[in-house]
Amino acid sequence: MWNNSLPLYKQIANNIKTDIDDAKLAHGDAIPSETRLAQTYGVSRVTVREAIKQLVEEGVLYRIQGSGTYINHEKIEHDILRLQGFTEEMSSLDNNPSNEILEFQLMSPPEEARGHLKIDENEKVYYVKRLRFADFEPLILEESYLPVDLFSDLSIEVMKRSKYEYISSKGYKIDRRYGELIPMMPSDEIIKHLQIAEQDPLLFMQAFSTFKDGTVFEYSKIYFHPHKYAFKVVSSRNGE
Repeated sequence: MWNNSLPLYKQIANNIKTDIDDAKLAHGDAIPSETRLAQTYGVSRVTVREAIKQLVEEGVLYRIQGSGTYINHEKIEHDILRLQGFTEEMSSLDNNPSNEILEFQLMSPPEEARGHLKIDENEKVYYVKRLRFADFEPLILEESYLPVDLFSDLSIEVMKRSKYEYISSKGYKIDRRYGELIPMMPSDEIIKHLQIAEQDPLLFMQAFSTFKDGTVFEYSKIYFHPHKYAFKVVSSRNGE
């Protein structure tokens, strides 16, 4: 049954991929346990574990600590040079966007937010933490600080929908976002909300956004799901 010219765990990995295709399993579906797979293929759990490790490294599978191993998603290719809202981006990809509001409060801004928003310490901001979904799967954990002076009627219901649509409806012209992408290891909160493993590194964006007149209207922190997001950059040489 097995080909001695190829390591056994690699043959098992190939069989798992074939069985995933044959069973027509979808992205996000769980695969059987190591014990079940070992029984199915007549090999040890150690061999199965090595096969799964290879498939995780290839991006075919991903693990969630304490939950199981799942079929990976085709990553969303996010155009980092294009400023668009999450709702707009997901809708353009025929994904169904939704938001869960984890926190919504009126507060005095922390120093880092105050510095980016260029406001005084006595000015208030809305702090909003949202878990953002596409087709009911978590993709992004987002923290936003928005000045009350600009958005006095901001509400939980507004933030459940599209923030950018709300801002545009008030007559503001959104212009630019200035951000920095930083690799990091997930905190316990991120592991819980994005349903990832402790050892999964992810990308975190720290950014502030401006209107056409240069007014800073938002400071945000965005944590991207490592298995569901890829960042696309197109480069060209001048004059060629």
